[in-house]
Amino acid sequence: MARVAPALPPSLSPHICIVSSPDLADLLSASSLPPLPQILQSFSPLPQVTTRTTSLTPVPLASFALRFSDLVEIEEACREDEEQRAGRTIDWISARISRRCAKWMEDWERIEAATAEKDKGNGLRTPWWNELRHCVEGDHVPSKYEGWNHPAAIMLAVSTMLPNPLSTLAQLHARPLELPSWVDNTHLRYSLIVHPKNSPLSDDEATALFNAVKRQYGLHSYLLPVALPSPPPPPVPVPMPPPRLPPIPQSVRNTPDPSAATSKSASSSRATPEVNTLRMSDQDIQQTAKFVREFVSMSLVPWMEKCVTDWNENFASTRRLPSRLFSSTRRLFGTGTTSPAPGQTPALPASSVSSGTWSGSQASITSNLAGGHTPPSQQRRLAEFATILGDLKLAMSVWEALRKDGKSGSEILPLLLSPSPAVTLHVTHALSAITSSAAEASASAQLRALTYAVRWEAGTDFLASSLEGDRWLVWAASSAEEPPSGLLLAQAGHLSSRRQARRRASLWYLLAANRLEKSGIKPLTVYFLRKAHELYKVSPEKELSPSFWDAEGVEMQALPRFDGILPGLEHALGRLYYTTGEVQQAVQFFLSLLGRSSNSISSPDVMSEISKDLTMDGVFLEDFQVAFRHLKGIAGPKLRTTDLTLPVTFFNPRLTRVRLPGGAVGGDPVIWQSREDSWTSFWRTRGQEVLHRTMKAAVNEAFWVDLVVHNPFNSEVNLSDLTVVVTGVPSGSEWTPDLVDVTALDDIILDPRETRTIPISILVKQPMVLQVTHVSYSFLSLLPVRESLVSRGGRLQDTLHQRQNKVYAPDVVVQIEVEDAAQRLSVEFSDDSRLVLYHGECRQMRIWFSNIGTREISDIWLVSGQEDELWVEEAGDKLAAESPAPSSQTFDSDNSLLPRSPYRISLASKDNTSLSPGANFELPFVLHANKLGEQELCLLLTFREGKDQPFHSVRIARFFEVQPLLSAALTFNPGQQLEHLFTSNLDVRNISPFTSVSVSQVVTQSPTWSCKSLTSFKSESLLPSQSFRFLLGVNPRDSVSDFDDTFRFVISKLSNVLKGESVEESQPPPINIVCNYLNKTYNYSIKAPSTMSLLHQGRWNLLTRDLAARHPYITPALLPYIFPLYHPHSLDVILFWDIPSHGRSGHVLVSGAILGAEHGALNAVIQQVEETKAKRSMYTETQRERSRILEAIRESEWNAEMNPVLLMTVEPNVVNHNFSETSCQVPVTMILRNFSMTHSSKYTLKLVPEVTSDDPSRPNHLAPPSWIGRLTFRGTLEPMQHVILKPTLLVTSPDTYALEGWQLEVEVGQKTDQGWRTMYRYLEKPFKDHPPCVTVAAVALSR
Repeated sequence: MARVAPALPPSLSPHICIVSSPDLADLLSASSLPPLPQILQSFSPLPQVTTRTTSLTPVPLASFALRFSDLVEIEEACREDEEQRAGRTIDWISARISRRCAKWMEDWERIEAATAEKDKGNGLRTPWWNELRHCVEGDHVPSKYEGWNHPAAIMLAVSTMLPNPLSTLAQLHARPLELPSWVDNTHLRYSLIVHPKNSPLSDDEATALFNAVKRQYGLHSYLLPVALPSPPPPPVPVPMPPPRLPPIPQSVRNTPDPSAATSKSASSSRATPEVNTLRMSDQDIQQTAKFVREFVSMSLVPWMEKCVTDWNENFASTRRLPSRLFSSTRRLFGTGTTSPAPGQTPALPASSVSSGTWSGSQASITSNLAGGHTPPSQQRRLAEFATILGDLKLAMSVWEALRKDGKSGSEILPLLLSPSPAVTLHVTHALSAITSSAAEASASAQLRALTYAVRWEAGTDFLASSLEGDRWLVWAASSAEEPPSGLLLAQAGHLSSRRQARRRASLWYLLAANRLEKSGIKPLTVYFLRKAHELYKVSPEKELSPSFWDAEGVEMQALPRFDGILPGLEHALGRLYYTTGEVQQAVQFFLSLLGRSSNSISSPDVMSEISKDLTMDGVFLEDFQVAFRHLKGIAGPKLRTTDLTLPVTFFNPRLTRVRLPGGAVGGDPVIWQSREDSWTSFWRTRGQEVLHRTMKAAVNEAFWVDLVVHNPFNSEVNLSDLTVVVTGVPSGSEWTPDLVDVTALDDIILDPRETRTIPISILVKQPMVLQVTHVSYSFLSLLPVRESLVSRGGRLQDTLHQRQNKVYAPDVVVQIEVEDAAQRLSVEFSDDSRLVLYHGECRQMRIWFSNIGTREISDIWLVSGQEDELWVEEAGDKLAAESPAPSSQTFDSDNSLLPRSPYRISLASKDNTSLSPGANFELPFVLHANKLGEQELCLLLTFREGKDQPFHSVRIARFFEVQPLLSAALTFNPGQQLEHLFTSNLDVRNISPFTSVSVSQVVTQSPTWSCKSLTSFKSESLLPSQSFRFLLGVNPRDSVSDFDDTFRFVISKLSNVLKGESVEESQPPPINIVCNYLNKTYNYSIKAPSTMSLLHQGRWNLLTRDLAARHPYITPALLPYIFPLYHPHSLDVILFWDIPSHGRSGHVLVSGAILGAEHGALNAVIQQVEETKAKRSMYTETQRERSRILEAIRESEWNAEMNPVLLMTVEPNVVNHNFSETSCQVPVTMILRNFSMTHSSKYTLKLVPEVTSDDPSRPNHLAPPSWIGRLTFRGTLEPMQHVILKPTLLVTSPDTYALEGWQLEVEVGQKTDQGWRTMYRYLEKPFKDHPPCVTVAAVALSR
């Protein structure tokens, strides 16, 4: 929908070219008046002009603008190359902006300050935009791409100062137009006679002259009487004429470089006055205004209306269907000849131009047609005239037709259409037609885009939300680097800020400053950067409830934000301030830059971004150093560094720690807390003495404050004179700094993004409570900085007031209590070299104890981790044991899973029963490396002066690495011979890449089973990746117990767990373990105290880890009261190894094998629990945990269930038989063995007389058997008993026969008073994969 009579930009107004006679020019000059075009321009625009549409509808126009030019200047300008002129225009505009911007900034800042209180500053037009707009609107030279600057009328002006003005006017009419062929020759000829008061002609003669002119040249004539008094009247201010590009001086007109002309243009433009005046009387002003209005209303507008009417008829005829069809056909498929466009042979009114003028013009046109440019088409001129006259309906239809035909028009439609999103499409189409993304835009393309943007800004509501006109200006600026494009971006930023789009405005201002800085226009660059900085610093409003931030515990002002723009803004501002001499502001900006840079986040996956951040941080730091040194050199001693605050912090107060002597032992705080908790729970049953966990410093003993420093920059930084600021409250005296000695570090260098712990040594000379409040240093050895080490306390939520308001606990201050050195114990490892152990290695280590306090120590306890395998050596203990070692040994075990208690270090062997001040001793112990990888041994030592005295503690830790050495795998199979119930294969492999190892002894231990080596044992060295195998025979030990008490203990405890009842804290029954030594030549016994202790700890670690994984829903504290350390049917293998070349030895425990048949000891309890109606729980998690506990117990080794009877077929040797005489009967030996140690079993073995060969499940390569004789065998097997059965196989032909075709039925039960009670039934059939077989070969008897 079109708007009614919009206000068009002045550049879209009729262009009137004036040719003045020499006498008129002299007359105006003598009267101190400018040339006639400039005089008439002062009366534009005309108010209240009414035009008519083609339908004779009046259109009232609020104003009607005119542009007057000298025809000679237009002709001269048209001779210049258009590209060169466009370049000169851009340079001329840039020079004017550069020269005037300083004055603009002074005035504009004053205006902004004055309007800031009234909040009207955003509605003001900026002076630089006004200057750019006036320069663009002042362009009056015709263009090849549009017809707005083509002359709409040519005014021929003479005066009556000569005797024969008519002859002079005739000469002007006969003057040919020296315009190029592409300039439209459709224009109005108008004659003007200026009749001054002092003219030699009288008024009557002037009137007669005027009548003669009308008769000869038509009614488009006017007689203008003027007084032109002498002397001239006082000047009257009039509107400033638009600035126009000065012509090229004659001296540089032929040079190919237009830059010379630019300097001349700039120098000539300096003479332009700031205020324009005319020295005309009131009467002359009224007469001239009357003439201008009559010229418009009586001549120009009617003539334009007549042209529009005539051209509209031609346009309407071309829009009819046949014409459109033929036109489309020619456009799509082409023709051999082209018809001239309607605009090339215009139908003009007869009074418009004389025949003499036409001949000259046609000759000029004909001579220039070879240039390839044609005048604007008649349709375009129709659209332009209709737009000027306000006939918007016709204008839009013609512009739309031109746009569809690809003849422009998109640049005008945004001025005529109502605001809508569709208008933006016309803008993008207009700009895309003149710019190309493939190459840099030419000067003419830049000037056209600039012209379009100025027109759109002047004739369109850019603030409408549907238009987003600021984007139009950005598109028009494109990628050009000239100052006009920068001003387009600046105006886009100004409009965006008025629309409250601050982030977008900040971006446009930043881009504008970047382009103006390249042109050296610093005042505007600084202003635009300041505006961008101010706008970007305003955070966008967050539409969230204030309760959200309170609930999240986040301060709105402290929220992190993306700082990808502010560093660039502040860096550019800082550099500009520094180059302009404002060093103090430059230093402030560089300081703020350091804060922005430290908060920037660079992606570790993109190396280019990391290197960019690294470069920028280095640039920021270097700029700050240069600027601050310069500032110090200028200010000297008067420099106040208190006004300069470093926006970043290097030290984290919450990570600051106080480290006492002996406290730098490492270890996770969680580990040390667990050690202290273990000691507390252990001593709770023995005494009421407490453990002083808060460690205190001692007088005259140095301690350290560990500062965690982090370099927030991606560049190297140095800090000098680093120290801490302390204050204290001494006991018995006042605080003085002399009571404390604090060291200071001269200089530290931090790598990019480095985090480091820096210790500061402190020595206190008197007991006190010392507080560390600040850390001070010199940043880059330039700026003194003091950071607080006080952190805010946690938020309180205890009371209603605290929950409803933000209430915090008191600030956390780093403080340490210094006391007299009374109870002090120093411990350290005797050897602190790097410790690398092999898996299973037993390494002897030593700890050095020294009493450095002033009182005796009578009690020392060693608290280690439950997973640490170590043994403390005492007097009388031996690492090597009996010699020679027996083949087997037994020992008793408490079978308890309770963790070991802290170990009390005996001091009785020393000179006294206590450790005197200054005394020391060494404690040896053996460490067993039970886990691979990096490990840390953390030991807590508690000590006290005597009975009823509180305990103190000291920590010691040691890192060590455990490397793999041996890999062992243990497998078991039922014994194929009657001598052994089971056979076992032990595969050992050296997995160390470089070390050879010797397996010196293999020991088995079990409560039930006794083992014997079936192969010869050779203690040979295993090279890397070499392996060997042991074959063991396993049988029950002599006088083996049934272990009913152990099974009843576990079953009762698991029953309580399943039923949800409490578990009594009772220990399992003790158990006796038998050990078998496979190497009879190696004299070593596992009953040595160190070995027994380490083996017990090793099995405890393996079992507790396994139970925690299998039963995650049973509390770990209850596991020792449910499960024993040894399963009665378990079997462990211990490999003792040596590396003689290095003098290293150790052992590896292979555990987890349980032999023998079990019978589901917990099945009855599980069935009872499942059949019991479970209590409904409102928590699904509780029910899920119960079901998982039940499933874990069902699948545990204590509820294992299997068929105890196994059938083994002994394969006979090859049988030779003479089938020519009779068939062969082969006896087959079958062994049935009961592997249960507690229950008897009844068996029934049934043989199938004949097995068919078409059974798909049987192997194809073996012949089916045929059994004869007794086919059913029944009997009872007692625990661990076996029976030998010998059925007969009938063979009728030589072949290999599968020993199958049987099934075994087993009943497991018990004999009771009522008889046999069956518990389980099993049915077993032969395996189909590898059945046993017998081969019968045919032989012939020799005769």
